[in-house]
Amino acid sequence: MQGAAIVLINEWHSFSGLHHCGDPREDIMLNLNRDVVVVGAGPSGLTAARELKKAGLSVAVLEARDRVGGRTWTDTVDGAMLEIGGQWVSPDQTVLLELLDELGLQTYPRYREGDSMYIGADGVPVRYTGDTFPVDPDTKAEMDKLIGLLDALAAEIGATEPWAHPKARELDTVSFHHWLRQNSANEEACNNIGLFIAGGMLTKPAHAFSALQAVLMAASAGSFTHLTDEDFILDRRVVGGMQQVSLLLAQELGDDVVLNSPVRTINWEPDAEDGHRVTVVSERATVNARFVIMAVPPNLYSRVSFNPPLPRRQHQMHQHQSLGLVIKVHAVYSRPFWRNSGLSGTCFGAGSLVQEVYDNTNFGDTRGTLVGFISDEKADAVFDLSPQERKGAVLESIAGFLGAEALEPEVYYESDWGSEEWTRGAYASSYDLGGLHRYGKDQHAAVGPIFWSSSDLAAEGYQHVDGAIRMGRRTAERICEAARVTVPA
Repeated sequence: MQGAAIVLINEWHSFSGLHHCGDPREDIMLNLNRDVVVVGAGPSGLTAARELKKAGLSVAVLEARDRVGGRTWTDTVDGAMLEIGGQWVSPDQTVLLELLDELGLQTYPRYREGDSMYIGADGVPVRYTGDTFPVDPDTKAEMDKLIGLLDALAAEIGATEPWAHPKARELDTVSFHHWLRQNSANEEACNNIGLFIAGGMLTKPAHAFSALQAVLMAASAGSFTHLTDEDFILDRRVVGGMQQVSLLLAQELGDDVVLNSPVRTINWEPDAEDGHRVTVVSERATVNARFVIMAVPPNLYSRVSFNPPLPRRQHQMHQHQSLGLVIKVHAVYSRPFWRNSGLSGTCFGAGSLVQEVYDNTNFGDTRGTLVGFISDEKADAVFDLSPQERKGAVLESIAGFLGAEALEPEVYYESDWGSEEWTRGAYASSYDLGGLHRYGKDQHAAVGPIFWSSSDLAAEGYQHVDGAIRMGRRTAERICEAARVTVPA
């Protein structure tokens, strides 16, 4: 399976069924008639298209990029296979696990043998084992208290409709930063707990989003405890890369996927016979249809002109949703040197430039790969540096955990999704302070024939491929109901 997987990654352009309309030799405008147009060929859009075809509806998937996969992307950089986008699978992501099995994709566990490293407020690196940071007893007690409070709120409020809970407004009008300090006077404890959601998940400063948004993040993973357990949330990877999910789904859809085709305009009007008449105009295709799925993050909705315009409520809501900022750093070495020192490669430091580091060595690779993350305001700061200065600062930070050998990788690469035109941030969209309880109930509401589907809008699996697949299936079901066709078992 590994060999087949790598072929898929390296030769995805050879999929004969996809319309690679960006080739200057193929400057052809397609005119298509379909039941449903899907905007975006990430896991959510491709899943929706697949389910709709199973139900007997015709589809066209229009993708702005020259590839499928959205925020999952596996590429070869200087001879090293890197997962530039989303990559991990956790045990609670049952929908993703089922699909991986159906597609014949194998997974393997993240390397985690040996001691982890922690740098606390004193700046001193400390080795430790287990799932508890090596902090003083008071800090540990305060961390445990905050985790308990968040676990209780996640269980009480849940991920499905957090905006409907009686505590919603109270929690949504206080920042997560201030909520933590309302409940603990221990600054190191607050910073450590903030790390897991602010830098680690929403990739925004903890003062930029609400406690309710933090509770949703925890509830979507089953509990806050799951987010603090890297052996749970970062459990496994896909042999050959997560992008294969999208590659294989796109292969099934064949000519129904059109690449290099950013959508510019969606026109629609009521129709007595079919309910709606829709015309979607993109760079390389014009599609007449009955329904549209916007399977892109909410920050990209405004890239499309809607006629008639979206309702006021939608316009307002979309202005309160934004992606965070994170640099995913890949460093490939001739060998996984940290293992020889009895280290797992797992490192944490809320005050460090690179606040999380993990062993990201590929399946069957004799080399060693580390992946690290620089979030929000720290990412702002290092983007002010030259590329060489930034590389030096990043490697110095990793070396602070793992020693001087970390300074000399064979391959160094920074995933910067904030610069990617058709994403503009990472990992996913979240609301600004007060936005979730104010607008959350409307985020799934269809506008005429237009439906919304992405991991950014998921409950379980929010921000993850699992959530994208769940949303794709749910959206397909809603369209099948509107079209009065039977949803496949």
